[in-house]
Amino acid sequence: MSYLEYTVKHVPSGPRKFLHLNWPLAILLATASGIGFLMLFSVAGGNFSVWAEPQAKRFAVGFILMLSVAMIPIWFWRSLAAVAYGGSVLLLLGVEFFGSVGMGAQRWIDLGFMRLQPSELMKITLVMALAAYYDALPTTKTSRPFWVVLPIALILVPTALVLRQPDLGTSILLVTAGGGLMFLAGVHWAYFVAVIASGVGLITAVFQFRGTPWQLLKDYQYSRIDTFLDPSQDPLGAGYHITQSKIALGSGGWTGRGFMQGTQSRLNFLPEKHTDFIFTTLAEEFGFMGGFTLLLIYTLIIVFCVSSALVNRDRFSNLLILGIALNFFLFFAVNMSMVMGLAPVVGVPLPLVSYGGSAMMVLLVAFGLVQSAHVHRPR
Repeated sequence: MSYLEYTVKHVPSGPRKFLHLNWPLAILLATASGIGFLMLFSVAGGNFSVWAEPQAKRFAVGFILMLSVAMIPIWFWRSLAAVAYGGSVLLLLGVEFFGSVGMGAQRWIDLGFMRLQPSELMKITLVMALAAYYDALPTTKTSRPFWVVLPIALILVPTALVLRQPDLGTSILLVTAGGGLMFLAGVHWAYFVAVIASGVGLITAVFQFRGTPWQLLKDYQYSRIDTFLDPSQDPLGAGYHITQSKIALGSGGWTGRGFMQGTQSRLNFLPEKHTDFIFTTLAEEFGFMGGFTLLLIYTLIIVFCVSSALVNRDRFSNLLILGIALNFFLFFAVNMSMVMGLAPVVGVPLPLVSYGGSAMMVLLVAFGLVQSAHVHRPR
């Protein structure tokens, strides 16, 4: 009996599918988004229409999309993996010629009703493509050099296009998530040792070629590295963002200053307070307990994803769920590390909390794929 025949006979159909959704996961996603609406209301000075209202509308649309994606059998999404990946690459190429420019970067395509950031879509379609590849590949060939080349190419092509925008943060996430999925698929550890060694060599080259015609990063990216290593070098310039972020984090204490009482955000000392640095506003107003609560919600989302993957006997579904969970983890881990001064500022938003249409919608569609794999798993 084929997997498709087995699925038709053993998965719920019609309205019963809603009963088999991973509802704890859906509730956690809604709770994290609700915290985001609350913080966007706060950083706007109590004005709901500035950022919170548009974000709430996007969440409503995204949540409906998540449920819609969940109702469609996972084998259908597997059949679209290559098309979705190819479409995302074409959109990244489209950014090169028709992209909108914002804050010195060309990352968006203006659709009129919203600005689409194809690099956000690529984070998910890359996972889909890699999961489909390893699902079709016999496990005995997973670590053979010939069969390792194609997934590496699948990762490097969009990474190179995203680097041209330039978007170093998303490029790092693509490489890390892609490499992580290869590891989960069973690729031998020796390849990763070689990659890590190459990474050390690349970092060395980044610093060696600085100031030459062959420098590998933009000047502002070098500035971010300098700021990360020593923010006090330029506290009113390049180091201003992270310095103000640390002040906000520290001033929150255990329980915070109170809702809408954060001085750093209210007095506009905190940069990008509605996007990349929104976690510092949360920590200032609700303290360690507020930050820990959000981190706990994120952790539970990962736990429910991993537990769903462990009981799923379909290899594509298993890898897809783990890949999306890994992407989600990298999102909040990099953002929180960034605003705490533990990592360079690379412009990665806080998932479901930071203001942004593309990131919110794509992430909810990704969790729709997780739900689809959960609902339609072989029983």
